[in-house]
Amino acid sequence: MNDNDYLLDDKKHIVSIRLNNFDRIAVRSTAARLFVRESELYRFAVYHLLHRLHKLHDDTCVGSDLLPLFLEFKDEINSQLGLNKHQLFKIFNSRTPDPNKFVAMADIELLLLPLHAVRQRLQQMPDAAAQRQPDTYAWLFAYLREKYHFRDGEIPAPRPVEVDPDDGAVD
Repeated sequence: MNDNDYLLDDKKHIVSIRLNNFDRIAVRSTAARLFVRESELYRFAVYHLLHRLHKLHDDTCVGSDLLPLFLEFKDEINSQLGLNKHQLFKIFNSRTPDPNKFVAMADIELLLLPLHAVRQRLQQMPDAAAQRQPDTYAWLFAYLREKYHFRDGEIPAPRPVEVDPDDGAVD
């Protein structure tokens, strides 16, 4: 069976997923509140996620083109997918993007670090000093926007500012 056979086959397929009890209860209560079947909610969730990950379906999106997507899902990369820096390096750079779209390993690591470590790393990077901001997310986004020449709107807006009680810095 080739790729075209998959495209022409619009049959629905049964898939199995493992969920913890908390997630299962959440799906059940959400479906009840929406007055839909649980299966409809699962299909909606899959459709919604695939729509948000659309750049991964596009073979022309390579290298730094994928940065906005991974910035949007920065927290989920670690907590849900468990991707490491070598996997991300392959995702960004394995399709031989042109040199202008190459994503440096140091920038990939920023996607995997907790917020306080991102701030420390940015402080050590001379390239990031010019974009320094009190909000760590805003600083990270400004640094990547400048380095990879993103236009306004290409990179997601920084998350809301939160005060880190440990060091008084704004994150």
